[in-house]
Amino acid sequence: MALLLLILVGVPATLVLLNDDMIAGRAYDAAVKLAIVLAIVGATGLILTYSVSARWAERTRLLEEFVAGLPNTQNPLPEGGPEELQTLAKSMRAMASRVTEVVERANLELSRRETILACMAEGVLSVDTQLRVNFCNDAFAAAFGTRTRSSEGRSLYELVREPALREILERVVTSGAPEKDLVRLPSAAGRWFEARALPLGHEPRRGAVIALHDVTDIQHQEQMRKDFVADVSHELRTPLAAIRGYAETLLDGGLEDEQNNRRFVEIIFSHAVRLNSIASDLLVISELDNKSAPSPPIERIAVLDVVHTALTTVEKSAAERGIRVNADNCLPCYVNGVRFRLEQVMVNLVDNAVKFNRPDGEVVVECGPINQELVRVSVADSGIGIPNDDLKRIFERFYRVDKARSRPAGGTGLGLPIVKEVVEGMGGTVTVESTLGRGSKFTVTLRSV
Repeated sequence: MALLLLILVGVPATLVLLNDDMIAGRAYDAAVKLAIVLAIVGATGLILTYSVSARWAERTRLLEEFVAGLPNTQNPLPEGGPEELQTLAKSMRAMASRVTEVVERANLELSRRETILACMAEGVLSVDTQLRVNFCNDAFAAAFGTRTRSSEGRSLYELVREPALREILERVVTSGAPEKDLVRLPSAAGRWFEARALPLGHEPRRGAVIALHDVTDIQHQEQMRKDFVADVSHELRTPLAAIRGYAETLLDGGLEDEQNNRRFVEIIFSHAVRLNSIASDLLVISELDNKSAPSPPIERIAVLDVVHTALTTVEKSAAERGIRVNADNCLPCYVNGVRFRLEQVMVNLVDNAVKFNRPDGEVVVECGPINQELVRVSVADSGIGIPNDDLKRIFERFYRVDKARSRPAGGTGLGLPIVKEVVEGMGGTVTVESTLGRGSKFTVTLRSV
């Protein structure tokens, strides 16, 4: 604008200045004056142009610094100046506000997602199209013994050497279709996982994300169920086969065999008793496993009374084998629990001590307070003892140390599992000590009241 004004003023002035010389024919003087005027005008124009350009450059620099500092810029926007720059600055202020809002919302959403993923019990891992790790949460890192922060940018094989995971992720990245599989991962302590993988993004930069749900306990329970069914079938087959065989023998003429018919009936009776014992123990196990069933009422139990009840129950079988039962060291003590369950524990322990004892052996039962908080009940026998390799398995269902000896004695392999589950349900513990050739000792510890 200033340059235009200079031209508008300078041109008429120059014409006036040169008018006399032109009329008088002094061309040289007119040329000199014109040169001087042009020089003055040029210099003035350059000064004005430099001044204007410097002001524009300073405002442009401020605009650049403002944009470079987004979204958290602290740089001021230029005030005043040309109308064009003022309009641009106003637009940038509005844009900066929107950018800041969008970035804050994105950061908040990212923080929420990271927090949710970090709190998930399932392991989560995402990879890009080259199977480089983008993200893994704490659960995934803990399962495979790696560090979360150092995993980003590494290849999948650097983080986890699991061919099964790599194959699943490769298929998802290649096909873009979700995958689901049940895998056992050795590098995660051999645990079982339900793997669900989904594509992440689109071609040509499609990655994948996989979530690992730990189903080891479910698999273990399923295997236990299968083993339990197989064990029950096996346990029932022997007495049923014996009952059927001897019943057929009696029907085929054994009834007239006066020398053996009574023995046949006694064998049938003993196997029927065994079937009843198995059915009773299975019922107890079922009741203990049924967590949804209403619990029996808790009461204050005199442990000494429970011991006497157990001794009365096994008194006949102990007398038949000449087993001496010593309960002289039992002292009064009390616990909270279900009385008939605690009686089942004591009957099982004392009955086992009698069944698997030596002829004319001894069973020693002791009970009493350890301190103000704990009560201890122990049952020791003088039997042949339990091998060390079997000690850690004797509380497993249907496990018997000596199957050949257990079946004639009527053992079902469920007595000690019942003892363990009942005692632990009362908040106590059960332990065993045994020495081959000298006997075994079972100790139950409960909280006193």
